Amino acid sequence: MTRTVKTRAYRSTVRAEQARRTRLAVLRAARELLTEHGYEATTVAMVAAAAGVSVDTVYTSVGRKPELAVAVVDMVLGSADEPVPAQERDYVRAVQAAVTGREKLAVYAAAMRTLVPRTAPLLEALRRAGEADPASASAWSMVMERRAANMLLLAADLRASGDLRADLTDREVADIVWSTNSPDYWLLLRSRGWSAKRYAELLEDLWCRLLLEGEPPVSR
Repeated sequence: MTRTVKTRAYRSTVRAEQARRTRLAVLRAARELLTEHGYEATTVAMVAAAAGVSVDTVYTSVGRKPELAVAVVDMVLGSADEPVPAQERDYVRAVQAAVTGREKLAVYAAAMRTLVPRTAPLLEALRRAGEADPASASAWSMVMERRAANMLLLAADLRASGDLRADLTDREVADIVWSTNSPDYWLLLRSRGWSAKRYAELLEDLWCRLLLEGEPPVSR
């Protein structure tokens, strides 16, 4: 009896490790293909071939194409080989560790300089796909709502610093940040020739001016 239990436990551990490695292979393949070729040109079959698995395995380990796109976004935001929850991302922890409202917004804007340009094209493609595909529309809406919820957490963190304007609610603070760090805002500015550096400087200046009590313009 004891031997049977040990054998089953061992086999279960091996299967779990194999499943984890398969999922990682699928995620890495999806990130490479979606980043290089874009959402429209990448198929689940391409991801499966690159990962060395079947299409059904892609579905069971991560999901269909919209889920792959969301997973890749979370990998980029987390700077990791797997999707990372918002509160575990390095830049989020850095924002939380900063003391003043200005410091928090400066850290966050600096992170957006790298992350938004990398994720915006994929999210915009997902939004466009959602015009004809309900699954893509659902995935895009989920990401937008999740962003909004995360911005409420940021607003609460800023409020705790004591630097936020008293006449703004946390919801208003969250909505201002949510709208100005959105994929479409960056894409509009990029279409007008803005660099990622200038974009991040704008965010820091804009947020400090609009959200903080008695803040002078950010000097450059």
